[in-house]
Amino acid sequence: MTAPSVERTAPPPAAPAVRRRRPRLTPYLLLVPAVAVLVAGLGYPVFWQVVTSLQEFGLAQQFGQPPTFVGLDNYARIFTDDRLWAVVARSILFCLVNAFVTVGIGVLLALLMKAVHPAVRVVLQVALLLAWAMPMVAAVTVWKWLFDWRTGVVNWLLVQLGFDQYAGHAWLAQPLSFFFVATVIIVWMSVPFVALSVYAALTQVSEEVLEAARIDGAGPVRILRSITLPLIRPVLSIVLLLQIIWDLRVFAQIRLLQDSGAPVSETNLLGNFIFELGIGRQDFAGAAAVSIFVLALTVLLSWPYVRNLLKEDA
Repeated sequence: MTAPSVERTAPPPAAPAVRRRRPRLTPYLLLVPAVAVLVAGLGYPVFWQVVTSLQEFGLAQQFGQPPTFVGLDNYARIFTDDRLWAVVARSILFCLVNAFVTVGIGVLLALLMKAVHPAVRVVLQVALLLAWAMPMVAAVTVWKWLFDWRTGVVNWLLVQLGFDQYAGHAWLAQPLSFFFVATVIIVWMSVPFVALSVYAALTQVSEEVLEAARIDGAGPVRILRSITLPLIRPVLSIVLLLQIIWDLRVFAQIRLLQDSGAPVSETNLLGNFIFELGIGRQDFAGAAAVSIFVLALTVLLSWPYVRNLLKEDA
C-alpha cells in the first residue's frame, strides 16, 4: 500500500508593512501668516487690556506718571458696584431680545422672498441692501426725527389713529420707551444681513424633498417645521450667534439716542458704561476690567451655540 499523498499549501503572503504617514507641514505653514496677523491685531490689545486692568491707570498716567500694580483691586472695586450689575442685567436682556427678534423677522422675510414673484423679490432685496448700506449715524438721526416728541411722524400718526395720549410724547425720556426705539433701530439695521443669509440657505433646500413632503400630505407649516428649518439650522445658529455678539456690544446707537436727553444712568449698556468709566471719569483701569468681563460674558453667552455647531460638524 502506498502512503497517502499530503498536499502542501503555500504559506499566506506576509502582510505588507504599514507605513506611517508623516503629517504634512504645508497646511500649518500656510496658516502661520493668518495666525500671526490675528495675534498682532487681536492678541496685543487684549494683552494690554489685561495688564491695564491690573494697574492703577487714570488721568495722571495719561500725562506720563508710571502706573502702579494693584492686582485684582480694580475687579473688586468694579464688581462690588451695584450699578455694574444693573447694566449687565439690562445688557443681557436687551441683547437676547434684539437677537431673537432680528432672527425671527429675518426668517420671515427670507420665506417671503422665496415665495414671491422674482420681480418682487428683487425689490425686497434692493430695499434690504439699501437699509443695510445706510450709515449708522444717518440711520439713527432719521429715526430720532421720526420719534421726535414735537414734530415726529410717529406721534402724529398715532394721534391720527385716535391715540391722543401720544401728542407730544417723549419717547426717549423714559427707559422703557427709550429701549423700544433702540430696538427698532438695531433690528432695522440688522435684519437685512439675517434675511439675505437665510434666503441663501433656503435656495439650497432641495425642491424634490419639499415636493415629496407635499405628496405625502404635509402642509406648509409642517414642511417648515419638520423639513425646512432643520435643514437650514446651521445657518440659523450662525446668524443667531453673530447677532448675540453684535447686540451685546452695542454702543454708538445708544450713545446717539442718549444725546437727545435720555436718562444716561438708566439707559447705559455695557459699552456705554465702559465709555463713561474711561472717558467720563478717567478710570481707564476700571474700564479695562469691565472690558475683560464683557469678553468673558460674550464667550459664556455664545458657547452653547458654538458647541452645537461643533457637534453638527462632527
